[in-house]
Amino acid sequence: MKKNNSPYQEALDFLYAQLPMFQRQGSTAFKKTLDNSWRLSERLGTPEKKFRSVHIAGTNGKGSTTHVLAALLQAQGYKVGVYSSPHYKDFRERIKINGQYISEEEVVNFVGEQKEFILGQQLSFFELTVGMAFHYFAQQKVDWAIIETGLGGRLDSTNIISPELSLITNIGWDHSDILGESLGLIAGEKAGIIKAQTPVIIGERQGEEIAQAFAQKAKAEQAPLYYAEELVQLNKGEENVLGGHYNYQYKDLAAADIFLDLAGDFQFFNLRLALAALHLMQEKQLIELSEEKIKFALANIRSLTGFMGRWQLLEEGPPMLLCDSAHNVDGLRYLGQMLAKMEYAQLHFVFGMVRDKSTEKILAALPKAANYYFAAAQIPRAKPADQLLQEAANFGLKGTTHESVAAALAAAKAMAQKEDVIFVGGSIFVVAEIL
Repeated sequence: MKKNNSPYQEALDFLYAQLPMFQRQGSTAFKKTLDNSWRLSERLGTPEKKFRSVHIAGTNGKGSTTHVLAALLQAQGYKVGVYSSPHYKDFRERIKINGQYISEEEVVNFVGEQKEFILGQQLSFFELTVGMAFHYFAQQKVDWAIIETGLGGRLDSTNIISPELSLITNIGWDHSDILGESLGLIAGEKAGIIKAQTPVIIGERQGEEIAQAFAQKAKAEQAPLYYAEELVQLNKGEENVLGGHYNYQYKDLAAADIFLDLAGDFQFFNLRLALAALHLMQEKQLIELSEEKIKFALANIRSLTGFMGRWQLLEEGPPMLLCDSAHNVDGLRYLGQMLAKMEYAQLHFVFGMVRDKSTEKILAALPKAANYYFAAAQIPRAKPADQLLQEAANFGLKGTTHESVAAALAAAKAMAQKEDVIFVGGSIFVVAEIL
């Protein structure tokens, strides 16, 4: 992000200063109505009706699934918009076409044109950025837009679209203060993206309470309901920190061997869901496919889409430096399983989190044998490092506090030996400061 008085920086300053922003404030920025989103859409000429879309909700895996599916469509020759959140380093990461960020000029023009309306309607940061994305995608005449929900589904600002297909990755404990205190209630909120007579694919089978929430909503909307495992048979082969080999088959099609340039056990479900979506779209004659282009796309997700921050190798080392932006119990549990599979003498974990998360559940999921370097990201929601150190001690986690994420990483590098691994995580905002 630029630190000057350019028109772009002034537009960003306006956005950040004037508008509620969940990324910085937390649940106080969440609005329980779509009224503003509909008003902005009407003002912009209902841009969401001018392109085909796929809508993706879920607790974990939304970002990965979004970018895998975008790469798959992009490699087939389609012009593909991606709306995702939050951003790491640059606001424009949220709005991309074929991996290229929206231009600074487009952001400046949109804010300038809508400024009075923004102030008059008291639009939230998320409502505005969703509107900006839809407006941009319509202007640029994308063939497809892959739209990731920000929070929940039913009341998410993105939920004014009428997609060709809805995807739900999984359900876990996150934002329960807003979405509900049971997995069934959380699933019900995510199921809010299921639209009338529009197919929906669920990424994982997770139990009766969750399945019931999906089935009830799908039945009410007369929406065909699929589970990814019913459509795609996926088997995992060898894997390293750079990616993994898979073999997959869609229904009666011939099996194919592929390489995915995203690593992590959790990518199994995201890949299966994206492939199920791709082939169902083909089956419904919405797209045409080439198997060779599928293979190319999966081997080049990061370069095609600009995807970052998920099980990302930052330095080969030694010592090796990795990061991942998992920030809830299920995501961190997956990370623990991945780290346990690696060979190293000692794990050095640079860790921070936001204060509105369930500390106990998250700390209980972290590796006990690591050396921790606690730090607070530079946002108001960050939990102070000294408080985190005290709470972590109750779970047998030992470490030191540092004045910044950069200082914590520097300390970890100073302590780590060649045969060690340094890992940075716990929060998207922590990872953003070292990318």
